[in-house]
Amino acid sequence: MDSTANPGPGGGAPVKSAVRTVELLEYFAGRPGMHSLAVVQEQTGYPKSSLYMLLRTLVELGWVETDATGTRYGIGVRALLVGSSYIDGDEVVALARPALDRLAEDTGETIHLARLDGASVVYLATRQSQHSLRPFTRIGRRLPAYCTSHGKALLATHSDERIRQLLPAGLEPLTEHTHTDREQLIAELREVRAHGYAVDREENTLGLRCFGIALPYRTPARDAVSVSVPVARLTPGREEQIREALFDARDRLALATRHL
Repeated sequence: MDSTANPGPGGGAPVKSAVRTVELLEYFAGRPGMHSLAVVQEQTGYPKSSLYMLLRTLVELGWVETDATGTRYGIGVRALLVGSSYIDGDEVVALARPALDRLAEDTGETIHLARLDGASVVYLATRQSQHSLRPFTRIGRRLPAYCTSHGKALLATHSDERIRQLLPAGLEPLTEHTHTDREQLIAELREVRAHGYAVDREENTLGLRCFGIALPYRTPARDAVSVSVPVARLTPGREEQIREALFDARDRLALATRHL
Protein backbone atom coordinates (compact mmCIF):
# COMPACT_ATOMS: atom_id res chain seq x y z
CA MET A 1 0.00 0.00 0.00
CA ASP A 2 1.17 3.48 -0.84
CA SER A 3 0.51 5.78 2.09
CA THR A 4 1.55 8.84 0.08
CA ALA A 5 -1.50 10.97 -0.68
CA ASN A 6 -2.10 14.24 -2.48
CA PRO A 7 -2.20 17.42 -0.41
CA GLY A 8 -5.61 18.38 0.91
CA PRO A 9 -7.64 21.46 -0.08
CA GLY A 10 -5.57 23.62 2.25
CA GLY A 11 -2.34 22.54 0.58
CA GLY A 12 -0.97 20.76 3.66
CA ALA A 13 0.55 17.30 3.44
CA PRO A 14 -1.49 14.46 4.97
CA VAL A 15 -0.40 13.02 8.31
CA LYS A 16 1.32 9.71 7.51
CA SER A 17 0.17 7.92 10.67
CA ALA A 18 -3.45 8.94 10.03
CA VAL A 19 -3.27 7.75 6.42
CA ARG A 20 -1.76 4.44 7.50
CA THR A 21 -4.42 3.97 10.17
CA VAL A 22 -7.24 4.42 7.65
CA GLU A 23 -5.53 2.21 5.08
CA LEU A 24 -5.02 -0.49 7.69
CA LEU A 25 -8.67 -0.44 8.73
CA GLU A 26 -9.70 -0.61 5.07
CA TYR A 27 -7.33 -3.55 4.63
CA PHE A 28 -9.05 -5.51 7.41
CA ALA A 29 -12.53 -4.44 6.29
CA GLY A 30 -11.88 -5.88 2.83
CA ARG A 31 -10.40 -9.13 4.12
CA PRO A 32 -12.61 -10.88 6.69
CA GLY A 33 -11.00 -13.16 9.23
CA MET A 34 -7.76 -12.98 11.19
CA HIS A 35 -4.34 -12.23 9.72
CA SER A 36 -0.81 -12.64 11.04
CA LEU A 37 1.52 -9.67 11.46
CA ALA A 38 3.76 -11.10 8.72
CA VAL A 39 0.88 -11.27 6.22
CA VAL A 40 -0.34 -7.76 7.04
CA GLN A 41 3.20 -6.41 6.74
CA GLU A 42 3.70 -8.15 3.39
CA GLN A 43 0.41 -6.82 2.02
CA THR A 44 0.74 -3.24 3.29
CA GLY A 45 4.49 -2.78 2.95
CA TYR A 46 4.68 -0.88 6.24
CA PRO A 47 7.82 -1.21 8.40
CA LYS A 48 7.24 -4.11 10.78
CA SER A 49 8.05 -2.17 13.96
CA SER A 50 5.73 0.76 13.20
CA LEU A 51 3.01 -1.63 11.97
CA TYR A 52 3.17 -3.55 15.24
CA MET A 53 2.86 -0.35 17.30
CA LEU A 54 -0.05 0.85 15.17
CA LEU A 55 -1.84 -2.49 15.51
CA ARG A 56 -1.30 -2.50 19.27
CA THR A 57 -2.83 0.98 19.55
CA LEU A 58 -5.82 0.00 17.42
CA VAL A 59 -6.36 -3.13 19.52
CA GLU A 60 -6.35 -1.06 22.72
CA LEU A 61 -8.93 1.29 21.18
CA GLY A 62 -11.18 -1.54 19.95
CA TRP A 63 -10.78 -0.89 16.21
CA VAL A 64 -8.78 -4.08 15.71
CA GLU A 65 -9.11 -7.41 17.54
CA THR A 66 -6.67 -10.26 18.13
CA ASP A 67 -7.21 -13.99 18.45
CA ALA A 68 -6.53 -15.99 21.62
CA THR A 69 -2.82 -16.15 20.83
CA GLY A 70 -2.54 -12.37 20.37
CA THR A 71 -0.64 -12.90 17.12
CA ARG A 72 -3.39 -12.58 14.51
CA TYR A 73 -5.48 -9.51 13.80
CA GLY A 74 -8.88 -8.62 12.37
CA ILE A 75 -11.37 -5.76 12.25
CA GLY A 76 -12.79 -4.75 15.65
CA VAL A 77 -16.26 -4.00 16.96
CA ARG A 78 -15.80 -0.22 16.90
CA ALA A 79 -15.75 -0.36 13.11
CA LEU A 80 -19.24 -1.87 13.25
CA LEU A 81 -20.46 0.93 15.50
CA VAL A 82 -19.17 3.60 13.12
CA GLY A 83 -20.59 1.80 10.09
CA SER A 84 -23.99 1.49 11.76
CA SER A 85 -24.00 5.19 12.60
CA TYR A 86 -23.45 6.00 8.93
CA ILE A 87 -26.53 3.99 7.95
CA ASP A 88 -28.59 5.32 10.86
CA GLY A 89 -27.77 8.93 10.02
CA ASP A 90 -28.15 8.77 6.25
CA GLU A 91 -31.15 10.76 4.97
CA VAL A 92 -31.63 8.71 1.81
CA VAL A 93 -31.73 5.41 3.71
CA ALA A 94 -34.36 6.81 6.08
CA LEU A 95 -36.47 8.34 3.31
CA ALA A 96 -36.25 5.20 1.17
CA ARG A 97 -37.66 2.80 3.76
CA PRO A 98 -41.36 3.05 2.78
CA ALA A 99 -40.59 2.70 -0.93
CA LEU A 100 -38.28 -0.27 -0.31
CA ASP A 101 -40.96 -1.95 1.82
CA ARG A 102 -43.55 -1.38 -0.93
CA LEU A 103 -41.22 -2.70 -3.65
CA ALA A 104 -40.50 -5.82 -1.58
CA GLU A 105 -44.24 -6.33 -1.06
CA ASP A 106 -45.05 -5.79 -4.75
CA THR A 107 -42.39 -8.18 -6.07
CA GLY A 108 -41.86 -10.65 -3.23
CA GLU A 109 -38.15 -10.60 -4.13
CA THR A 110 -34.92 -9.36 -2.53
CA ILE A 111 -34.48 -5.58 -2.70
CA HIS A 112 -31.25 -3.59 -2.36
CA LEU A 113 -30.40 0.08 -1.99
CA ALA A 114 -26.79 0.73 -2.99
CA ARG A 115 -24.46 3.73 -3.35
CA LEU A 116 -21.72 4.33 -5.89
CA ASP A 117 -18.30 4.72 -4.27
CA GLY A 118 -15.65 5.22 -6.93
CA ALA A 119 -15.83 2.17 -9.20
CA SER A 120 -17.76 0.08 -6.64
CA VAL A 121 -21.22 -0.06 -5.13
CA VAL A 122 -21.84 -0.41 -1.40
CA TYR A 123 -25.05 -1.91 -0.05
CA LEU A 124 -26.91 0.43 2.31
CA ALA A 125 -30.22 -1.36 2.85
CA THR A 126 -31.83 -4.66 1.94
CA ARG A 127 -35.20 -6.39 2.11
CA GLN A 128 -35.14 -10.18 2.03
CA SER A 129 -37.28 -12.21 -0.36
CA GLN A 130 -40.34 -14.00 0.93
CA HIS A 131 -39.21 -17.18 -0.89
CA SER A 132 -37.02 -19.93 0.52
CA LEU A 133 -34.77 -19.70 -2.57
CA ARG A 134 -33.29 -16.23 -2.24
CA PRO A 135 -29.97 -14.39 -2.37
CA PHE A 136 -28.36 -13.06 0.77
CA THR A 137 -26.43 -9.80 0.79
CA ARG A 138 -25.18 -8.06 3.91
CA ILE A 139 -25.33 -4.31 4.43
CA GLY A 140 -21.89 -2.84 3.83
CA ARG A 141 -20.96 -5.34 1.13
CA ARG A 142 -18.91 -3.84 -1.71
CA LEU A 143 -18.98 -5.08 -5.30
CA PRO A 144 -17.59 -3.79 -8.59
CA ALA A 145 -20.15 -1.48 -10.19
CA TYR A 146 -19.69 -2.98 -13.65
CA CYS A 147 -21.20 -6.35 -12.72
CA THR A 148 -24.30 -5.34 -10.74
CA SER A 149 -27.58 -3.94 -12.01
CA HIS A 150 -27.60 -0.94 -9.66
CA GLY A 151 -23.93 -0.32 -10.40
CA LYS A 152 -24.57 -0.27 -14.15
CA ALA A 153 -27.62 1.96 -13.65
CA LEU A 154 -25.41 4.41 -11.74
CA LEU A 155 -22.49 4.25 -14.19
CA ALA A 156 -24.93 5.01 -17.00
CA THR A 157 -25.63 8.44 -15.48
CA HIS A 158 -21.98 9.36 -16.13
CA SER A 159 -20.42 10.25 -19.48
CA ASP A 160 -18.53 7.63 -21.45
CA GLU A 161 -15.31 9.50 -20.76
CA ARG A 162 -15.93 9.52 -17.01
CA ILE A 163 -16.61 5.77 -17.10
CA ARG A 164 -13.26 5.27 -18.83
CA GLN A 165 -11.62 7.20 -16.02
CA LEU A 166 -13.35 5.08 -13.36
CA LEU A 167 -12.81 1.64 -14.90
CA PRO A 168 -9.74 -0.11 -16.32
CA ALA A 169 -9.81 -1.31 -19.93
CA GLY A 170 -9.85 -4.92 -18.74
CA LEU A 171 -12.45 -5.87 -16.13
CA GLU A 172 -12.02 -8.77 -13.73
CA PRO A 173 -14.74 -11.42 -14.21
CA LEU A 174 -16.75 -12.63 -11.23
CA THR A 175 -18.63 -15.19 -13.35
CA GLU A 176 -18.46 -16.41 -16.94
CA HIS A 177 -21.12 -13.80 -17.80
CA THR A 178 -19.26 -10.73 -16.49
CA HIS A 179 -18.26 -8.04 -18.96
CA THR A 180 -14.47 -8.07 -19.19
CA ASP A 181 -14.11 -5.39 -21.88
CA ARG A 182 -14.78 -1.80 -20.83
CA GLU A 183 -15.92 -0.69 -24.30
CA GLN A 184 -18.48 -3.49 -24.50
CA LEU A 185 -19.77 -2.41 -21.11
CA ILE A 186 -19.98 1.23 -22.25
CA ALA A 187 -22.01 0.12 -25.28
CA GLU A 188 -24.46 -1.64 -22.94
CA LEU A 189 -24.64 1.44 -20.70
CA ARG A 190 -25.85 3.48 -23.68
CA GLU A 191 -28.79 1.08 -23.86
CA VAL A 192 -29.32 1.48 -20.11
CA ARG A 193 -29.64 5.26 -20.60
CA ALA A 194 -32.22 4.68 -23.34
CA HIS A 195 -34.29 2.16 -21.38
CA GLY A 196 -33.95 3.77 -17.94
CA TYR A 197 -32.92 0.61 -16.10
CA ALA A 198 -30.08 -1.92 -16.06
CA VAL A 199 -29.96 -5.72 -15.93
CA ASP A 200 -27.33 -7.96 -14.34
CA ARG A 201 -27.51 -11.26 -16.22
CA GLU A 202 -25.75 -13.58 -13.76
CA GLU A 203 -22.72 -11.29 -13.92
CA ASN A 204 -21.75 -11.43 -10.25
CA THR A 205 -23.73 -14.47 -9.04
CA LEU A 206 -24.62 -17.49 -11.17
CA GLY A 207 -28.32 -18.29 -11.18
CA LEU A 208 -29.32 -14.74 -10.23
CA ARG A 209 -30.68 -11.96 -12.44
CA CYS A 210 -31.04 -8.44 -11.09
CA PHE A 211 -32.81 -5.30 -12.32
CA GLY A 212 -31.59 -1.89 -11.16
CA ILE A 213 -32.67 1.71 -11.49
CA ALA A 214 -30.88 4.92 -10.46
CA LEU A 215 -32.51 7.48 -8.16
CA PRO A 216 -32.80 10.90 -9.82
CA TYR A 217 -32.39 13.21 -6.82
CA ARG A 218 -28.78 13.89 -7.84
CA THR A 219 -27.01 14.13 -11.22
CA PRO A 220 -24.95 12.06 -11.84
CA ALA A 221 -26.88 9.66 -9.64
CA ARG A 222 -25.34 8.37 -6.44
CA ASP A 223 -27.89 5.78 -5.26
CA ALA A 224 -29.84 3.03 -6.97
CA VAL A 225 -32.40 0.35 -6.14
CA SER A 226 -32.41 -3.21 -7.44
CA VAL A 227 -34.57 -6.33 -7.45
CA SER A 228 -32.78 -9.71 -7.40
CA VAL A 229 -34.55 -12.80 -8.76
CA PRO A 230 -33.30 -16.39 -9.12
CA VAL A 231 -33.33 -17.31 -12.82
CA ALA A 232 -35.42 -20.39 -12.03
CA ARG A 233 -38.25 -18.11 -10.90
CA LEU A 234 -38.06 -15.66 -13.80
CA THR A 235 -40.49 -15.61 -16.73
CA PRO A 236 -41.02 -12.90 -19.41
CA GLY A 237 -44.21 -11.78 -17.69
CA ARG A 238 -42.41 -11.70 -14.36
CA GLU A 239 -39.68 -9.49 -15.83
CA GLU A 240 -42.25 -6.96 -17.00
CA GLN A 241 -43.91 -6.91 -13.57
CA ILE A 242 -40.56 -6.26 -11.89
CA ARG A 243 -39.67 -3.46 -14.30
CA GLU A 244 -43.00 -1.73 -13.65
CA ALA A 245 -42.54 -2.08 -9.88
CA LEU A 246 -39.03 -0.61 -10.17
CA PHE A 247 -40.21 2.44 -12.10
CA ASP A 248 -42.98 2.93 -9.55
CA ALA A 249 -40.41 2.72 -6.72
CA ARG A 250 -38.18 5.24 -8.50
CA ASP A 251 -41.09 7.70 -8.76
CA ARG A 252 -41.91 7.25 -5.07
CA LEU A 253 -38.27 7.77 -4.11
CA ALA A 254 -38.02 10.82 -6.37
CA LEU A 255 -40.85 12.40 -4.38
CA ALA A 256 -39.40 11.37 -1.05
CA THR A 257 -35.93 12.79 -1.84
CA ARG A 258 -36.96 15.86 -3.84
CA HIS A 259 -35.61 18.29 -1.21
CA LEU A 260 -32.12 16.73 -1.04
